[in-house]
Amino acid sequence: MLTKKQLDLLEFIHKRVQRDGVPPSFDEMKDALDLRSKSGIHRLITALEERGFIRRLAHRARALEILKLPESLQEKHGFTPEVIDGGKADKPKPAPMVEAIGVIELPVMGRIAAGVPIEAISEISHNVMIPQTMVGKGDHFALEVRGDSMIEVGINDGDVVIIRETTTADNGDIVVALVEDAEATLKTFRRQKGMIALEAANPAYETRMLRDDQVKVQGRLVGLIRSY
Repeated sequence: MLTKKQLDLLEFIHKRVQRDGVPPSFDEMKDALDLRSKSGIHRLITALEERGFIRRLAHRARALEILKLPESLQEKHGFTPEVIDGGKADKPKPAPMVEAIGVIELPVMGRIAAGVPIEAISEISHNVMIPQTMVGKGDHFALEVRGDSMIEVGINDGDVVIIRETTTADNGDIVVALVEDAEATLKTFRRQKGMIALEAANPAYETRMLRDDQVKVQGRLVGLIRSY
């Protein structure tokens, strides 16, 4: 059973490919479904994939294959499985090295403080292409690091960190933590004596000790991108 948004997205993708031979962009999907951000589209695509309606192709960026349609859409549009690729049918294929590696597109949700916490992140600033091998199952997003409190674990000012969305963490995980529903920070997570410790990896910064109800885990670090 699909939700209305999932059904609407599947129908929109199918109609656009039938009409134009090319897929809609993430921006077009977002606008068509009246969503505020493309992260919502990522979640809907993941849900459709988990339910067996579409498949993301491993070695092409932003390429999907429609595997099936619900009966209601089959009756409405008819259905022949086809590939939704990231460009027109006559577009040259990517170089073999790019295909072998495989890339995916993630939303960059703004900046995250590796130092004094900054305001909570909620809006997409742009997208970034990353190797598919960097992420596994689940929803992911990226954040640009501001500050130097995590330099001793190799996270520098200006790096882009890849985050897997989760609300739980184990001791020693580097997490995006939302503090008192107002500030977001990148720190090492630990539980100590009934409290939550958010540890920096720079002796210039003190460990913050907070009550459990003051901290919400938003995601866990799984990768990092650095530009030189």
